[in-house]
Amino acid sequence: MAQGEEKSEHFPSIADVVDKTHAGDDGTSARPLEEIESLCMQCGDQGVTRMMLTSIPFFREVIVMSFRCEHCGHSNNEIQSAGKIRSEGTMYTVKVLNRGDLDRQLIRSEACSINIPEFQLVLPPSRGQLTTVEGLLRDIIADLSVQQPLRRIQDENAYTKIQEIIDGLKEIIADDEDEDEGKDKREKRELSNEDPVTRAITITLDDPSGNSFLEFVGSMSDLKWNMRTYERSLEQNQQLGLASPAEDAEENAADEAEQKIEGLNEEVFEFPGICSRCGRPLITRMKKVSIPYFKDTLIMSTNCEDCGYRDNEIKSGSAISELGKKITLKVEDRDDLSRDILKSDTSGLSIPEIDLVLHPGTLGGRFTTLEGILNQVYEELTEKVFNAGDSGVIDVDDRAEFQEFLRKLKQVMNAEIPFTLILDDPMANSHIQNLYAPDPDPNMEIVTYERTWQQNEDLGLNDMNVESYGGDDTKDGGIKS
Repeated sequence: MAQGEEKSEHFPSIADVVDKTHAGDDGTSARPLEEIESLCMQCGDQGVTRMMLTSIPFFREVIVMSFRCEHCGHSNNEIQSAGKIRSEGTMYTVKVLNRGDLDRQLIRSEACSINIPEFQLVLPPSRGQLTTVEGLLRDIIADLSVQQPLRRIQDENAYTKIQEIIDGLKEIIADDEDEDEGKDKREKRELSNEDPVTRAITITLDDPSGNSFLEFVGSMSDLKWNMRTYERSLEQNQQLGLASPAEDAEENAADEAEQKIEGLNEEVFEFPGICSRCGRPLITRMKKVSIPYFKDTLIMSTNCEDCGYRDNEIKSGSAISELGKKITLKVEDRDDLSRDILKSDTSGLSIPEIDLVLHPGTLGGRFTTLEGILNQVYEELTEKVFNAGDSGVIDVDDRAEFQEFLRKLKQVMNAEIPFTLILDDPMANSHIQNLYAPDPDPNMEIVTYERTWQQNEDLGLNDMNVESYGGDDTKDGGIKS
């Protein structure tokens, strides 16, 4: 308790800092900012760096720094985390649909990259920043506009493409030209937070250090906000300074030696192909994976380096099962969300508590965790409900009902309510990890059943000939001769 109070004293909330400032306490200890003379890198004279230690609700303690030189006018601001690096990376996603979403607070660490897929725009890691979504978009516009006059002369094609991004971002934040500044600012003040933006976009923050943050509205059940964590790779640990290159080299050498011992099952095969989106050559990679207490599985991954198209697929690497399989899992806490799950393309998925039913073929084959597959379902469905085109949910009642369904799905994703997950696979190629293996799992029930004639017909098994190959070949050979 004492340690928490001490941390709160050193890192007060911004509201407490404002209260102290308004109280007019002239004491040195009550000063909200620390001022330090610093060298200006632009003119070489002395400027002033101001630092404020504060805590951000639902996030952590941070240090906000601001530099200004009175001689040349150069200014800069930056934010750094005052806590330790998290054990996992974080990825935040928010859908900007109305003007209120532009006011969401955004914290970007120096290891964070930002992606806006609607503009095919990726911002690499840069300096730490404390801003809003609108502030981020304005910074992007300012950075892209700097070299535009030069691009217009040297590379008109690049100028045109970048100008399309700038104009699109200006439409979203309702930013107009300087000459109409007075009139347009009055009109902008009349805009409500509920007014839709001219173009809906998705902003994704990917931070391996876990020190970035994107504000949610109300609670973590915010339908337009999503967060997931992931385990960092060796390369990411090296970039963060958590693993030295020597350690990486030793581990990679050990992994290579292990792969040679394990044999061909661990080999990654590569096949040349053609991208279905842009028509250019690409490589499809395939690997055989043995899942404990299940069967061999083939994982295939396709990645086009030209247009960015990605796809992955899961196929069974063993014989067709004679019986179908139905797996029922009762999820009671967040530990169950970390279970590995293999959903084949012939498997259906359902959660009766929220009336969720995915027919066979939906999402294709997936090998992930329970949390991962629920995230994929949520992302697919949010694209439908928030789509402004003809295929979106147009009716107001339908939209409200769908948003209520998404709210329940968000509770299921966070294991806030207990639920039942059912995988029904007539080919028995699906699997959920048994945490008690080799003993039976008390929360999981597995039932095998005989496929119906219609199921065999849908799978193409009724017309499949698996016997008398030699006899048929002999007859065909005799007739031909």
